Amino acid sequence: MNKTIRRASVFCLLMVLALLVRATWVQGYEAKALADDEHNRRKTIAQYAQPLGDIIVAGSPVTGSKGTTGGDLRYKRTYTQGELYAAVTGYSSQAYGATQLEGVYGDVLDGTDDRLKSPKDLLTGEQATPGNVLTTIDPGVQKAAYEALGDDKGAAVAMDPKTGRILGMVSTPSYDPSKISGTADGDAWKALLDDKDKPLVNRALRQPLAPGSTFKLVVAAAALENGLYGSVDERTDSPDPYTLPNTSTVLRNENASAPCANATLRTALQYSCNNVFAKAAVDLGQDKVKEMADAFGFDTEKLDVPVRAAPSVYPAGMDEAQTALSGIGQFEVTATPLQMAMVTSALANGGELAAPHMVSRVTDGDGTTLEESGDDDRERVVEESTAKQLRSAMVTVVEEGTGANARIPGAEVGGKTGTAQNGVDNSNTPYAWFTSYAKDRESGEEVAVAVIVEDSGSARSEVSGNGLAAPIAQKMMKAALER
Repeated sequence: MNKTIRRASVFCLLMVLALLVRATWVQGYEAKALADDEHNRRKTIAQYAQPLGDIIVAGSPVTGSKGTTGGDLRYKRTYTQGELYAAVTGYSSQAYGATQLEGVYGDVLDGTDDRLKSPKDLLTGEQATPGNVLTTIDPGVQKAAYEALGDDKGAAVAMDPKTGRILGMVSTPSYDPSKISGTADGDAWKALLDDKDKPLVNRALRQPLAPGSTFKLVVAAAALENGLYGSVDERTDSPDPYTLPNTSTVLRNENASAPCANATLRTALQYSCNNVFAKAAVDLGQDKVKEMADAFGFDTEKLDVPVRAAPSVYPAGMDEAQTALSGIGQFEVTATPLQMAMVTSALANGGELAAPHMVSRVTDGDGTTLEESGDDDRERVVEESTAKQLRSAMVTVVEEGTGANARIPGAEVGGKTGTAQNGVDNSNTPYAWFTSYAKDRESGEEVAVAVIVEDSGSARSEVSGNGLAAPIAQKMMKAALER
């Protein structure tokens, strides 16, 4: 054979082998990645080839599907009371993807999850009947939160302290996911993106802000757990006014006539005394405060409920003046409403934090359970005696202090108000916070709640946790106790 022909033949053979190896690699190893690629049109066609499974609240679906005309996507997502449940469901859009529970359980809801497939389906590659997602949301609590927030910009979360079940989760302003579920909803999508109030952001989970005086519960817990003070009724060493360490800045209290000088922790929570908790944070040191905050869930990078929450942060590397400000929930301390609900939930549950979750079960189309969220996942945060003392002090806040608007007849209610500075030198409207728990004295039913009102349109002088956030929490707690 001619030498040139032989070399050409070998080269061609090597090229064929390379193509075979590449084809085998693509089909054997990259097939799933290519199938799942967001730019693969076949994936979207399969996703909307049949009616989607449903997200269910209290036995009733809050989602649905309807047929489309024209195009290759046969069905699109619909929502019942979409604005009410948007912070729970998220959206499933033919054009813009999926978020929240729609995104987390997308494969179950569109029938492509392998757990849904029968042996025949696995052999033939046919799409299975979609499954469903059963939530822990209580419709009464959800509605109470949504209606109470109204036109305010804010968020609210309610939890069952014993189980960690999320009973309500609302973020306002909300949006109707049905309006962006198709392929021709560009104007509605652009309006949502351009809205300065960011309705697509789930404020309950994804927007940590300064928690203000609600964070004083964490500092009080650290003070008791570390023996800085023996009880909530022991007088503290807290001058009023208090000068931030190594500065000439005087930290004053909102109520100049409040008995905050050397006040007990109970009185300091009742009147929200800045001097007591700023000095306690300095006396404890930032490491001990951070240890307590982290035990409650701060600085957790992967807090999945199952939607991932943004980390709430207690900062490190502070000087003493900054540590003092952190003790009143300022400086660079941030928290989501979920996080503050977790703090109160742990105190209500005797010091044990039940893992928060808003899905109870995931099933196939026939109702067979694919996965189940346990209600027994909990960790001890503080001793039972510490939790009992802080609950007692929180009751004082509601009965005799700054949280009077949270009272519920026939129930033990404890809470903590917060008015957090916003902007450089507090130049913007402050945030109004309230976190609380309630226990029905007859049934023993319990709930923990956290509410933030970022902006209600009220005059600056009218912004307070008790005035704006506590009434919302009260309505949510009342609804939860009436379940």
